[in-house]
Amino acid sequence: MTLSRSAYMEWAKGRPRAAVDLAGSNLLACEMDDLPGARQAVDIAGESPEGYPPLVERIAAHSGVTADRVATAGGCAGANFLACAALLQEGDEVLVESPFYDPLPAAARMLGGRVAHFERRFSDGYDLDPEAIEAAVTPGTRLLILSNPHNPSGALFSEDRLLEVAGIAQRRGFRILVDEVYRDTVGEGRPRPAATISPACVSTSSLTKAYGLASLRCGWAIASPEIARRIRRARDVVDGWSPMPADRVAVLAFDRLEALADRARRIVAANLETARTWLSATPELECVPPRSTLAFPRVRGVEDAGPFALRLQREAGIAVAPGHFFGAPAHFRVALGGAPALVAAGLEGIRSALPER
Repeated sequence: MTLSRSAYMEWAKGRPRAAVDLAGSNLLACEMDDLPGARQAVDIAGESPEGYPPLVERIAAHSGVTADRVATAGGCAGANFLACAALLQEGDEVLVESPFYDPLPAAARMLGGRVAHFERRFSDGYDLDPEAIEAAVTPGTRLLILSNPHNPSGALFSEDRLLEVAGIAQRRGFRILVDEVYRDTVGEGRPRPAATISPACVSTSSLTKAYGLASLRCGWAIASPEIARRIRRARDVVDGWSPMPADRVAVLAFDRLEALADRARRIVAANLETARTWLSATPELECVPPRSTLAFPRVRGVEDAGPFALRLQREAGIAVAPGHFFGAPAHFRVALGGAPALVAAGLEGIRSALPER
């Protein structure tokens, strides 16, 4: 079997570093001072065969579910992979949104899934179209993969839309995996975890994108007790359980989550205001207004923004992610989770580099 790969992740890990990096997607990383007591919390002893109980309890409370509905994982990417492993058999069809976050279909392909796509249209603000989804479903469809907020655009779909799609899933016999790693970056109107809205759904997330704690690799899936158990069994053959020092610091992070959330809100609010002002003053770009720490503009009249992204880094030292990695080559993805001054400088540099029309 040919090894499935994520072209985006391969590029993201190997690309040259830029002076102003708007190609990554993490929130500005925390420092030790943001987690008082973290050094004292580290202890290498212990075990967590079904997930470290104090961490599982805190994830459950944060998500509004019971602990038997939680399965921990190595980051949201790990949770997505384990959920696919728990839900798919070789040859199953997997329906994935487009534009898409490349590691999501890559995980399905690696597990033997046959990937097909349905379109989340720019003209609809990247909202879900239940009719388009149902039209793309076949008798072999076993899993639908979505992201909310949408990666790469930062757009949100509503609970009502999700319920419509969940009704299709229950009627046609497939599950829905919703990557919600950016959910906690949304202020007013933040959606509930999809798994608490419909039993057809599995939700995945982590402490990475919304809290600046990527290095802890604290991820999780929320599902029915039976599917959560299957995800834990899938983890048995991947890495067993998380590193205990990271789990203990993650517990400390949950105990300080409101302070971390306040920090994140300040960063995200400042950057979203800057981005919205920038977009309104940059008529060369078309963009669905972002609701999260991602924006996905396209240059008017340009079919492939890849050359612009290359030139932007080479000449201005500003990195953005080319849209072809997300199935939308006319676009480029801009990350809005960094230090506000850096983001503002990067956006202004993008505007200065745009071709004159």
